[in-house]
Amino acid sequence: MIINQLSEYLIHLRYEDIPKDAIEKAKSCFIDYLAVYLRGLESDNAQIAIKTIYELYGNDFNSLNKGFINGIASHSLDLDDGHRWAQLHPGSVVFSTVLALISDGNLDLDITSEEFLEAVIGGYEIAIALGMLVNPDHRNQGFHSTGTIGTFAAGAVASKLLKLNKEKTEHCFGLCATQSSGLLEADHAGTMGKSVHVGNAVYNGILSAYLAKNGFTGGESLIDGKDGFIKTMASDLFDRHCDDNGNLDDSKLSQFIDMNLNKFHINNVYLKKYPFCRHIHSAIDSTLALKNDLKDLKDSNNLKIDCSDISSIDIETYKIASEHDNYNPKNEQDLKQSLPYAVAIALVLDDLSLDSIDELIDNGLFDEKSSDKDILKIKEIVSKINIDNNDELNQMTPEKRPSKVTIKFSDDSYEILEETTYYPLGEVENPLKEEDVLEKFKLLNPKFNMNKLQIIKHMEDYSIQEVFEELDLLD
Repeated sequence: MIINQLSEYLIHLRYEDIPKDAIEKAKSCFIDYLAVYLRGLESDNAQIAIKTIYELYGNDFNSLNKGFINGIASHSLDLDDGHRWAQLHPGSVVFSTVLALISDGNLDLDITSEEFLEAVIGGYEIAIALGMLVNPDHRNQGFHSTGTIGTFAAGAVASKLLKLNKEKTEHCFGLCATQSSGLLEADHAGTMGKSVHVGNAVYNGILSAYLAKNGFTGGESLIDGKDGFIKTMASDLFDRHCDDNGNLDDSKLSQFIDMNLNKFHINNVYLKKYPFCRHIHSAIDSTLALKNDLKDLKDSNNLKIDCSDISSIDIETYKIASEHDNYNPKNEQDLKQSLPYAVAIALVLDDLSLDSIDELIDNGLFDEKSSDKDILKIKEIVSKINIDNNDELNQMTPEKRPSKVTIKFSDDSYEILEETTYYPLGEVENPLKEEDVLEKFKLLNPKFNMNKLQIIKHMEDYSIQEVFEELDLLD
């Protein structure tokens, strides 16, 4: 049973057995998480959720409610880390769970910084191993993996911090399985429900761990049983491994899990620079490269090329990315999923920072009658964008996430500009540098004392309470 394997791995995971590069990546992910989470608390999603929790519970911000808010805040900006093979965002779940449990003064959690890192890396590995196992079938069936599989990640973190034994950890995972939820339509429909998936994952993971701690049973067959997670939420995967009696033959699936635990997949997690869905990023990177080419073309020929000189912008990409083809976003959530607008904004603006996007929205980006100069240019470019699902590029996924952008001009004397990006910025093959992550933090949180982040680099020299006090994360 897969739950047995996950539990066995988790309870035996020790800091001294974790490679140094995985430890360093976990610290980098923590800094990235804090950057997004702290700014995300100001988002409409988080503010509405906070107001709602106060209406329901008053000042009783226990770890469950905190975890719910943390998850929403850290996923609402579309800037949280992710893993392209697992097709989910582990950091927003994992760190939101840790933060909720450790920052709650009502809990007697005496843990070290090493145990903090064990829980974090354990959460990442379990989320990624499960994501790699069930995707793309799980996603193709309409589920948002960050919400569904994220519940297991949160349960893993909470179980590790609570030091549950193997049996109780198994029950925790069983309870996580039966509470996992999140529909991909919430993403595509441009709703705040996407961030609720992460809030629910954190909430339900913590709840599952505490229930199991106190003797509530969850069962060991909830993932690969005849009516378990795989059967109901990745049915194509189930059918491919089904025996003649209609039962799942999980030998190959168990072997896959064995092979992918203790691989420290956290090292392959990407970090994001742009506040758009990850599937859009390679097209953004191609566009930004072409923007430099366009500038060189203008400078070398003393030309004054404008938007009106562009006849078409052709975007060839893989299937999932091509489906982000919203040419008329109505709100901020729509915008984050819009490939045409992301490319047009990249071509018009000097940067794609959250502040720049917010300024566009304030100036009437969604207003059909807006007279703002940049917005008029963006909409003109959007009208010239064509998106194509390219079979060749589609075959490259998930190993790569490629997008080719081609700019053609009304004047045939101008050369056609083309650029293909195979690994968007932030992937391990095209990584953000340490200074880039810190710059992201500073841009998102200009009032934060950046010197405080230094303690994360050497957190093993301090208690986790000292680390959290330095970072102003305690109540």
